[in-house]
Amino acid sequence: MNPDCIASRRLLCQALAVSLLPAAWPALAADSDWPSRPIKWVLPYLAGTGPDITARTLAEAVSPLLGQPVVIENRAGAAGNIGARMVAHAPADGYTWIYSAAPMAANMRMYANPGYDAVKDFRHIMRLTTSDILLIVHPSSGIQSVRELVERARANPGKLDYASGGVGTPSHLGVELFLSAAGVQATHVPYKGASEMVNAVLGKQVFFAMPIFSVAFPHVQAGRLKALAIAGNQRNATLPDVPTLAEAGVPGVSLTSWGGISVPARTPDAIVSKIHAAFEQAIRQPAVRTVIEASGGVVSPSSPQDYAKGFAQEIALTETMMKKAQLAPM
Repeated sequence: MNPDCIASRRLLCQALAVSLLPAAWPALAADSDWPSRPIKWVLPYLAGTGPDITARTLAEAVSPLLGQPVVIENRAGAAGNIGARMVAHAPADGYTWIYSAAPMAANMRMYANPGYDAVKDFRHIMRLTTSDILLIVHPSSGIQSVRELVERARANPGKLDYASGGVGTPSHLGVELFLSAAGVQATHVPYKGASEMVNAVLGKQVFFAMPIFSVAFPHVQAGRLKALAIAGNQRNATLPDVPTLAEAGVPGVSLTSWGGISVPARTPDAIVSKIHAAFEQAIRQPAVRTVIEASGGVVSPSSPQDYAKGFAQEIALTETMMKKAQLAPM
């Protein structure tokens, strides 16, 4: 072969090698240098709610571990769908997280088109906490027990109203299951989150509700709300005198709420591992546990695999609950 031709080919190969290598460098560098700027943690709930307090507490603990600030951005609305859609379509570079929770999974069945797929559009990194759900009324209602609430509802079919944090949330499905199990009816009034829902009961705009423990507990403790029952399998140690729904005569309703951290689906393994390691360390800090447990929450960190399974289980549970409560997707 002509020496000039051989030399030309060598030069061409070298040029191609030089031009192709840098294309791979940014992706490799992105993983190893992450994080190099502030991180946005989207919270699909209102400020001041239990999840908001938990997320802000953890953000403060995680920031120094990662070497970058973690900034909370509240994007409430549509039972969490607005925030979930935003993160589902965000760049998968580790700089946008979502505080994922049970409603995000439930919405796969509650909504015909939520705008995202809770299984395919996210990598679920860790469950952080679980929380009981309380059945509450205003003290001025005169209701002292679950039995009395059921009797009042039975005597006034459809006239009692209840608040929820949005369609498809545990506070909505929980009440529908309760009503179905008790054989009574009530009118649903959805709000934008747990805080608004509890405020509606405090303001006597609705008769009862089933919010997460952390939001209702301060008002129960202060005597501004009356807790009738826990919607779980066992009593909560913070309110040991409050029975479960089963103990109060309405079996078959067992619900807990949970929350954690998820990221867009194509987020690299190396970044996911760093996030999980940081939260594994932060969630076990005594100061963090104190804040979570003071509001009735339970610290319950999980592996990514177990958290992903939790989403699949919640979707299946929601489908079952909707059939029992005779609810159709919106």
